[in-house]
Amino acid sequence: MNAETRPLTPTKGILAWCLHLLVFGLLVVAAGRAVADGTHAAATVAVAVACAAGYAAGPLLLRTRRSRRAAVGWLAGFGVLCLLLLVLTEDAVWLAFPLYFLQLHLLPRRAGLIAVAVTAAVAVTGYAVHQGSFSVAMVIGPVLGAAVAVAVAWGYQALYRESEQRRRLIEELTATRADLAAAEHTAGVLAERERLAREIHDTLAQGLSSIQLLLRAAERALPDAPDNAARYLGQARQAAADNVGEARRFVRALAPPALDDATLAAALERLCATAGSQHKITARFHLDGAPVALPTAHEVALLRIAQSAVANTVRHADATAVDVALRQDGHHVALNITDNGRGFDPSLVTGGFGLTSMRSRVDALGGTFTITSTPGRGTALAVDLPLAPADSQRPGERP
Repeated sequence: MNAETRPLTPTKGILAWCLHLLVFGLLVVAAGRAVADGTHAAATVAVAVACAAGYAAGPLLLRTRRSRRAAVGWLAGFGVLCLLLLVLTEDAVWLAFPLYFLQLHLLPRRAGLIAVAVTAAVAVTGYAVHQGSFSVAMVIGPVLGAAVAVAVAWGYQALYRESEQRRRLIEELTATRADLAAAEHTAGVLAERERLAREIHDTLAQGLSSIQLLLRAAERALPDAPDNAARYLGQARQAAADNVGEARRFVRALAPPALDDATLAAALERLCATAGSQHKITARFHLDGAPVALPTAHEVALLRIAQSAVANTVRHADATAVDVALRQDGHHVALNITDNGRGFDPSLVTGGFGLTSMRSRVDALGGTFTITSTPGRGTALAVDLPLAPADSQRPGERP
C-alpha cells in the first residue's frame, strides 16, 4: 500500500487539514489581491477557483484510485494550475510551500527532491519576472521553505516508521500475551484434571473397591453365617455413605469430610479404626509428639496418601497388620505406613496410578516420598513434608 493510501492517524489527519487550509487560504489571498489591484482580476479568480477545485478533487481521486500513478497525475495537474496562477500573479509564489509537502509525500524520495528543486526554481523565476529584477533575497524564501519542508517531511516519515514499528511490536506482544494466557489456561485445566483424577482414585475408587470386597465377603457368608453377612452389608452401606460424602465434596470443592471439624491425627485414627473393623487386618495409629496445626493442603495430601496406602495394603498385600505413624514438629510433618504383607520389588513396578498420585502430591508440596519393600518382608512408605513458618501461610490455610 502506498503512503497516501494508508489510513490516516489522528496526527496525520490534523497535518493534512492544516495543509488543506493553507492551500485554500493562499488561493483566497491571491484572488483577493488580484481583485483589489485590478490586475488580471477575472482570470486570476477563475484560475484560483480551478486550483481550489482541482485540489479538492485530489483526496477523492486518491481514495478511489489508490495508485501511485493517479497520485502523480493529480499532482502534475495541480502543479500546472499553480504555474498558470503564478503567471497571472506574483502572490501565487507562496503556493510553492504546500506543493513541497505534497511532492515529498506523494512521490518517491529521489523524485520528490527533484520536484521540490524544480518547484523552488520556478517560484524564484516567476517572482523575479513579476518584479522585473533578480536578487539573492528572492532566492532565500523559496529555497529556505524547500529546506524546511524536506526536513519536516523526512522527520515525520522517520517518526511514522518508528511508530509503525512500535505498533507492530505491540501487536506481537498482545498476540504473545494472548497465546501465553491460553497456554496457562490449558496448563491449569490439565493440572485440575490431574488433581481430580488423584482425588477420584484416592477416594471414590478406593471406596468402591472396599464396598466390592465387603459385598463379596457377605456373599461368601451366606447362607451359613447370616449375622456375618449382615455385618458386612452394614459396613458396605457405611462405605457407600462415605463415598457419597466424597462425591458431594467434589461438587463443593471443600476439604475431605474426614477433616471436617477434626485434626489430621483424628482422621488417620478413624481411618485405621474403619479399616480394622471392615477387614481382617489389625490397623494401628501412632502419633509422635503433640498435634500441630497444618495447612489444609498438607492435611489433604497426607490423608489421601494414607487412605490409598491402607487400601492397597488391604487389597493386595495379604497383610495381617498395618501401622500408620504421624510425627509432627514445627518444621516438618512425617507420615510412615508399614505392613507385614507379602511385599514386592519396587523396581519392577512400572505403572499404577496410586504410587504416581502419592508422589505427585508430595512433589507439589516440596516434600520427599520413599517406598521400601522386599518380597515376603512387607512394605514401608515414608512421606516427609516441610512446614512453612506460621506467619507465611497463605490465605485460606488453616491457622
